[in-house]
Amino acid sequence: MLLIAGATGFVGSHLAKRLVAEGERPRCLARNQEKARQTLPIDQVDLAIGDTTRPETLAKAIQGVDTLVHSAFITADLKQTSTHTYNGVNVVGTKNLVAAAKNAGVKKIVVVSGLGTRPDKPGSYMQGRYLAEQEVKESGLAWSILQPSIQFGEHAAFFKGLADLIRMAPVVPVVGTPKRKFQPIWVEDVVNCLIKQVREDSRNGKTYVVGGPEIFTYGEILEMLEQKLEKKRLNLSAPVPLVGMGAAVMQAVLPKPPITTAALALFSFENSTDIDAVERDFGFQPRSWRAYLAEHGAD
Repeated sequence: MLLIAGATGFVGSHLAKRLVAEGERPRCLARNQEKARQTLPIDQVDLAIGDTTRPETLAKAIQGVDTLVHSAFITADLKQTSTHTYNGVNVVGTKNLVAAAKNAGVKKIVVVSGLGTRPDKPGSYMQGRYLAEQEVKESGLAWSILQPSIQFGEHAAFFKGLADLIRMAPVVPVVGTPKRKFQPIWVEDVVNCLIKQVREDSRNGKTYVVGGPEIFTYGEILEMLEQKLEKKRLNLSAPVPLVGMGAAVMQAVLPKPPITTAALALFSFENSTDIDAVERDFGFQPRSWRAYLAEHGAD
């Protein structure tokens, strides 16, 4: 039995749908039944209602599971709330999930992380993702970690946020430098990688850093989106600290701000890896964002 933690999220829902299409019936851990009905093929999965921040809800959900895919994280595009913080969900939630997995006799855990995950200042988003990885690595379970670059696909947060900004704002801020590199990877290719990690014992104890078949600068991404949306905009360079101040204000007043202070971490390093990483490590050629954009549009 395979359990997907965070099954209603972007990656988790795509993984669940793929497994169902292949004839499997995964167990899906979700906090909200209504959201599960909206995002999952509800009649073709085993739905388990639970919350990684509430360990008492996990034992039943994980009973009989031998493989766990962990994607139950607050991602950088979402702001913290009083009840769900980066540390509370990403670190403590992972610790709770690992403890439940060990008690239930789970054999393997596969983690959906992110490219560039590294130690950072205490309490930060990046530090939380790093500590979550460490919890898994030190768990004593067989483990495998996937660190993808920014993802694209229908409603992918990074590209949807940029497209919405281009539609609404006459001036688009370029955070830091327009030369910052990104290597977009299709969510369905991320799912391909995860399935191989789940099914192949040889992948235990390894971290895989993956990206798509092309590397783009942030400036190129903006220009391509503007062209596709037929919106000519002034792209104005803005220092990270200045954008951070604006993001902090929006977080304070908006339930879903277009940019968060956590998301700015993506602009602090080159979000790219070896161009052949997927083909080398997983044996297939990933889809190009350029081709996806031409076929499906900006969202």
